[in-house]
Amino acid sequence: MPMLGLFLLQVCLLPLSGLWISQLASAQTPQPKSPSAQNPSTPASSQPALEPKALAILKATSDRLAAAQTMTFTAVSTYESPSRIGPPLVYTTTSDVTLQRPDKLKVISPGDGPPSQFYYDGKTITAFAPNENLVAIKQAPPTIDAALQAAYEDGAVYFPFTDVLVANLYKDITDGLKSAFYVGQSKVIGGTTTDIIAIANDKVFAQVWIGTTDKLPRMIRAVYKDDPSRLRHQVAFSNWKLDVPIAANAFTSPHTTTAKKIEFKAPDPPPAPSTPSRPAFEPPRLTQ
Repeated sequence: MPMLGLFLLQVCLLPLSGLWISQLASAQTPQPKSPSAQNPSTPASSQPALEPKALAILKATSDRLAAAQTMTFTAVSTYESPSRIGPPLVYTTTSDVTLQRPDKLKVISPGDGPPSQFYYDGKTITAFAPNENLVAIKQAPPTIDAALQAAYEDGAVYFPFTDVLVANLYKDITDGLKSAFYVGQSKVIGGTTTDIIAIANDKVFAQVWIGTTDKLPRMIRAVYKDDPSRLRHQVAFSNWKLDVPIAANAFTSPHTTTAKKIEFKAPDPPPAPSTPSRPAFEPPRLTQ
């Protein structure tokens, strides 16, 4: 599997059959451009599996992000979870991200849910829970990609926007890709004109909005094939700044030095749904 890429896709969705992909794409496309989308009777198999235009847009985004030595942005993640009575509730988290290639990353998530802070300075990975004043630290590999992989494997630390942090977004997403097609344009998302593409592998179907001029990702929505409820996961991006100066001390925090140290490991599993003490409002359980 791709080392990191498609973290969002792997966590969220599933490989969709060609028919399922076609049906979902048709339902979510306000102004379909492809001949097959305009004619529902056209067999899904007649669609090109990987449209060059969609791949070119994805490649341009990957090149733009890979060329940036530093970047900052805000990611608002939205995801659904079934309520007690069935229909899904929507939860959101926001994260302020600072990256400096090749080996520095900071993710500050003030809410919703428990606040969390993540620091990678090229030598160590630090996960800090400011409300509880708890910190977990581990030795880190020398690249952002490897550090994200280690954080996920050792501590279940996962960011829904990991795909835009890795060194080669295009490779990570296209490895195992089964379908990619151009949907159209939007003038609504991110306050700018965006190109919309849809992509799918064997686990996930995702729709991606990318700035037509700046080539920056503005939103990703994903559904996982093995999820019978077809819950939707979304990440919206804003406040993009590339190649801006970053303070030398941006990737550490003085507060972590006095916090209580705990082991860097995955959190305990959540209680069973029938647990009587379960709160009426259950915050997101994603580890960030």
